[in-house]
Amino acid sequence: MTVHRDHQALRIAATVELASLVVLLGNLATAHLPAISSLAGPLHGCAYLFTVVATARAPQRTAAAVVLSLLPGIGGLLAVRRLTRGAERAARVPVRE
Repeated sequence: MTVHRDHQALRIAATVELASLVVLLGNLATAHLPAISSLAGPLHGCAYLFTVVATARAPQRTAAAVVLSLLPGIGGLLAVRRLTRGAERAARVPVRE
């Protein structure tokens, strides 16, 4: 598996988390329709929990990536970036024999 493919589910969940937060805040700032809140609220919560748990379970996790994943909205995407960059660095390190 490639480095980017390993975090595909996490990347999707982080994107859904951010998009659902934008929808929730946009709804709050404008019409405040209960139907939108009742749909986007649980979606955001599930995506948030998924990003936190997926980051904590990732083999390449670091303390910084886990802490970043706890930030609502943008934290999941920052954690994916941290995990991906860390894995790319590890892949580039030459192995000494």
